[in-house]
Amino acid sequence: MTTLMACLLLLTIVACKQKKLPILGEPDTVTKVVDGKKTQVTEYPRIPDYAFVNHKNQPFTQKQMEGKVYVADFFFTTCPTICPIMKSNMLTVLERFKDNPQVGILSHTIDPEHDTPAVLGKYADDLGLKGDMWQFVTGDREKIYDIGQKHYMVSAMADPDEPGGFIHSGSFVLVDKNRYVRGIYDGTSKESTAKLIEDMTVLLKE
Repeated sequence: MTTLMACLLLLTIVACKQKKLPILGEPDTVTKVVDGKKTQVTEYPRIPDYAFVNHKNQPFTQKQMEGKVYVADFFFTTCPTICPIMKSNMLTVLERFKDNPQVGILSHTIDPEHDTPAVLGKYADDLGLKGDMWQFVTGDREKIYDIGQKHYMVSAMADPDEPGGFIHSGSFVLVDKNRYVRGIYDGTSKESTAKLIEDMTVLLKE
């Protein structure tokens, strides 16, 4: 092996080892006491505690995602536009990680009045889902909109001028085991979904 080739190989190995996904969101600088001394620490926003009901009519909280890398999105079952494409791409994510207990998928309905646990259960059945990796949740409308817009950083709201009566982002949001948002991807794009899968693999190794 020539010296040039050895150097290029070394640089490639170092680059792979150094790859790390960013933490998204506006950080705050807070004062903490470390080893008896006050110090300035940068803290990034995390997904807060939540309480919803899943498609099996069971309580679903952040505890069910504890220790997992997960993908979150927002949808509604009667969506006439982007939701079917998003669900097709999410099935690709599911297929890639279906045997990994450290991975979860969390889909929030933005039409909780219609999307009851029974409706979400049928939706999950129609997708042919098995197991508990992919969860569909409903709950208080304002709490769903709040966590979507303020914490997952996506659009999620009622809008009578939009097809179906709602406006929502087509994003897939990647969250790490510590509830930090580590990436946002176009859920309507196969290429962006492939990038999500690549980044999930990186995140699982952290």
